[in-house]
Amino acid sequence: MTTATYTADVPAASGWLSRTEAWLDQRGKGAWIAAMVLGFIFFWPVGLALLAYMIWSKRMFSKSCRNTGTRSHRRSAFGAMKSSGNNAFDAYKEETLRRLLDEQDAFEAFLQRLRDAKDKAEFDQFMDDREKRAAEQAKTSEDA
Repeated sequence: MTTATYTADVPAASGWLSRTEAWLDQRGKGAWIAAMVLGFIFFWPVGLALLAYMIWSKRMFSKSCRNTGTRSHRRSAFGAMKSSGNNAFDAYKEETLRRLLDEQDAFEAFLQRLRDAKDKAEFDQFMDDREKRAAEQAKTSEDA
C-alpha cells in the first residue's frame, strides 16, 4: 500500500496508534528506524516491539520511497528522448529541452558566481579582522 493511500485510509477519529503509524509512514523508513532507536534508548521493550512490528509488517526490508521515485524519474527521462512519431512535436520538444538545459547551465553558473563572491567576501572579512588584530597587538606592545 502506498503512503498516499495509506494516510487517506486513516480517518481523523482513529486511535493514536493508527495516526502515529500513518505519520511515520509519511516520513519513510528513516522515521521508523529513528522511532525504533529512540524506543531502545528510552525503554528497550518499546524498541524491541517496534523492531518486531517493522519485520512483521515488512517495513524493514521493503524498498524505500526514494528508490522507487528515482526509478520512475529515470523512466520518464528516457521517455522524453523517445520519438512520439509527430515531427513537429518532436522538434518542439527538442527545442524546449535544449532551452531548459541552457537555462539550467546559466543558473548553475550564476550560483557558482554567488558562491565565489560569498567566499571572497568572507575571506576579505577574515583578512580585515586579522589586520585589525595585528594592528591592535602592535599598538598594545608599543604602549607596554
